[in-house]
Amino acid sequence: MPILQTPHGSIAYDEQGSGETIVLLPSGAHDRHDFDALRARLGEGVRTVALDWPAHGESPAGERPGTAMQLADVAEAVVERLAPGGAIVLGNSVGGFSAARLAIRRPELVTGLVIVDGGGFAGRPPHVRAFCALMARPRFLRAIYPAFSRRYMRSRTPADRRAQAAGVATTRSDPGLRAVSELWGSFSSPEHDLRAEAHRIVAPTLLIWGRHDPVIPLRVGRRIAGMIDGARLEVLDTGHVPHTGNPDAFAALLLAFTDSVRQRPAVGHAA
Repeated sequence: MPILQTPHGSIAYDEQGSGETIVLLPSGAHDRHDFDALRARLGEGVRTVALDWPAHGESPAGERPGTAMQLADVAEAVVERLAPGGAIVLGNSVGGFSAARLAIRRPELVTGLVIVDGGGFAGRPPHVRAFCALMARPRFLRAIYPAFSRRYMRSRTPADRRAQAAGVATTRSDPGLRAVSELWGSFSSPEHDLRAEAHRIVAPTLLIWGRHDPVIPLRVGRRIAGMIDGARLEVLDTGHVPHTGNPDAFAALLLAFTDSVRQRPAVGHAA
């Protein structure tokens, strides 16, 4: 398993295929295998790079806490090293936050942006801060996660069930439990709010959202679509992880988007 050294720890990742590069950033508590069903449908005509966040999957825990902002730094290091000429960056949940922040801060690294039920745009109202504070308590997180994951996954497919099991396994014990609790604690930070900077995203942007996501509901996806110039929103009949809930439809949307990015004049991206 390839390992990449970043400022926030050693990151396990793998690559498949060749051609236009798509970097795949999973949700918190989940691992890169959330994308297995999707990657199987993309074929060999694209190069996919999928990673495990620190203390998730096959990546060891980093020396620093795993805040959302530090995961975004990890994503930046991975794209900079493995796709220095730029890539389509796709992220789910905190992965979506990481992808969007990268598109804002390092536009030269993002040829296309795919936000999948992504964080960073919901604001910090009192009920959100209260829930994040509860989820930041390891004992509470460990106790609630099996029921919580059933609710947000709305599992129907084998890929859904595998992803749900991975999330539960990550939160059963340290270092995964500590990493995910710290991640939740960071979601109420002002630094996790990208709304004021969303207008700076110039990369072609596709939003894919699960209609039945109770964590980051569809109304947030609609809000983001209005913040990013030219963004397109597609809705699938799934929970929080559409690429496991309907990998066939998701792959069709992603391949069409990839073709449009590939055909876009290079000067357009530079502008």
